[in-house]
Formats: sequence, C-alpha cells, structure tokens
Amino acid sequence: MTGKSVLITGGTGGIGRATAIGLANMGARVGITGRDPTRTEQAAAEIRSASGNPDVDAFAADMTSQAEIRRLAAAVLEAYPRLDVLVNNAGGSWAHRHVTADGMERTFALNHLAPYLLTNLVLDRLEASAPSRVVTVASGAHARGRIDFDDLQGERAYSANRAYSQSKLANILFSNELARRLEGTGVTANSLHPGVVATNFGAEDQARFFTLMKRLVFPLLKTPEQGAQTSIYVASSPELNGVTGRYFANRKPKRASKAAYDLHVAGRLWQVSSELVGGTPKVQS
Repeated sequence: MTGKSVLITGGTGGIGRATAIGLANMGARVGITGRDPTRTEQAAAEIRSASGNPDVDAFAADMTSQAEIRRLAAAVLEAYPRLDVLVNNAGGSWAHRHVTADGMERTFALNHLAPYLLTNLVLDRLEASAPSRVVTVASGAHARGRIDFDDLQGERAYSANRAYSQSKLANILFSNELARRLEGTGVTANSLHPGVVATNFGAEDQARFFTLMKRLVFPLLKTPEQGAQTSIYVASSPELNGVTGRYFANRKPKRASKAAYDLHVAGRLWQVSSELVGGTPKVQS
C-alpha cells in the first residue's frame, strides 16, 4: 500500500482503528474520521505510534450530519491529491429512535446515507486515482433486513434491531448498485461482514438486556484486530484487483441474502437516498 491514500470513516476506535493500523503498517497514507476533534487527533497519534507510519491524518466530522459530510469531503479532497481506497466503516445502533439535525432517523442516516453521500462526493477523485476501491462494512445482520420504503425512518414503528438490519442490507444494496454503475471505470465496490466483534458499538444508547449480557458475551467475540482483517483484505489484497460487486466474510467471498441482489430495490434505494441528501453529484445509471 506504499504510495496509496486511504480514508476510513469511524477510525477512532474498534474495527476502524484496527483497520487504520493495519493499512498504515502496510505503508498507506491513512485518514481517519471521528466526531470529536481532540479524540480523533489523539487516535491518529496512536495509530502513527502503533504503525511507525507518520502519514496518518485526522478529520473531525459528525457523520450523521449531511453538512459535515460535505465539509469532510471538501477537506479530504484538498488534502489528498489522490484517493485509492475509501472504507465506509462508521456505524451505530440505538435502542431508541433519535433524529439527526437533517430530520433523519439516526441509524439510517449514519449507516446508510453517510456512506452514500460521502462516496458520491469523493467519487471523481477515486476515478482519477483508479484502480481504486470503495469498501463498505456491512454485517451478517443484513440477512434479517428488509427495506421498508413506506417507513424508512422508523416513524410509525421503531425497533433498534429492525433499523440496524435494514441499514446493513442497505449497505450491501448500495455497494452492489455502485459496482454496477461504476463498471469499466476502474473503481471497484465491495461490502463485507467483519464478524461479531467486541467493541463499544451502540454504547450511547444500549438496551438494558445488552448491558447485562455484555460481560458474559464479550469474551466469546472477535477482537477489533480480528474483525478488521476482512476490511484490510478487501481494501488491499492484490487478489481482488478488478473484483467488484461482491460480499466478503472471513476474508472470503460469500453469498449475501437474496434481498441484497434485488436490482429493483437497489435502484429505488439509490434514487430515494439521492432525494434525501438533496441530490448527489456523479454516478448516473
């Protein structure tokens, strides 16, 4: 990865931080995003120290805010003359329904609309840097998901599990549709399941039962370093040169749920997402 530039969203902890360390170890220039400027810079410093790579940059942005995503994209484009890999890693889950500054349900906004918008905003740079890659961290939870176009924002009936599963299915549909639209450009798009990993995921607003079970379950889960292995593989492996529109788990291609390959739903989700972010540049069908 020497000479290549990578942007990883949600890189201050967990899988994102471990992914950043792994790619920095391989010689990449790595940018990470986080909500808090101080914490993000501290994480970047720790990644520099852990990897021995001084080229680690901190970009502060709240990925639930469309205005901040647009500001982030502008900052990245100014800082990086080339962008070889975008890792859409930031994600979350909340036990109760929260609404963002844009009036969106937070799970849908962070897990799906953020990667949709950011990817489109930096796509020209990815194309100019081709061969390049867009890597989207989904989850095996997508198999329980359904895109409910009549209640995407969970206004009528909110369930944390349903919102999360829907957003992770949306990740794969987005990645597959992006791969289709970018065919022949040299930009590949793939998604992945990192495994069930012991992190502080969802800690802001956890269901009580999860808090109680945490001490028993965590020792059985993957470490962030183990969970990051598939992200690192999909972002960097020469074996995947030109491979696009695939879903990976444990560093191997895997068949996602049947719903993840529905072209009609993928196309409709793309259009609805574009409307929800006020229109996006680039990538026409």
